[in-house]
Amino acid sequence: MGIFDFVKSVGTKLGFGDDEPKAEDLKKELDSHNLGTGDVQVTVQGDKAVLTGNVKDQSAFEKAIIAVGNSLGVSKVEASELKVDGSAEGAAPVFYTVKKGDNLWKIAEAQYGKGHGDKNPQIFEANKPMLTSPDKIYPGQVLRIPPLA
Repeated sequence: MGIFDFVKSVGTKLGFGDDEPKAEDLKKELDSHNLGTGDVQVTVQGDKAVLTGNVKDQSAFEKAIIAVGNSLGVSKVEASELKVDGSAEGAAPVFYTVKKGDNLWKIAEAQYGKGHGDKNPQIFEANKPMLTSPDKIYPGQVLRIPPLA
């Protein structure tokens, strides 16, 4: 399902120093969220992380991409070889890059339409466990935008 862009200069700092991200650090970060991504392999090509293997569902697929992509030093995540179990091809994920001044209410209104800011808990839930609080989002962070239930 292609290559996804991230902001290289923001995100979770992994390891020590300002070097390019290491595959083992990205894998450790991915596994720390308990997303069911044990069969996913991570390799690094410069500032691009490449995910291969299998995940259990579309949600795990999308969360794997943002868990790795929202790491400092990663500008792209390639997931063309990351497969969803029992599915030939999942739906195209919808991601949103947080801008200065954004909050989940504003993002919900922008993505779902005016008057749908109250749907912001769906965005928060779709980004757990990477998001621990709806108030802790930052510019440059990439969030999953789930379809409205």
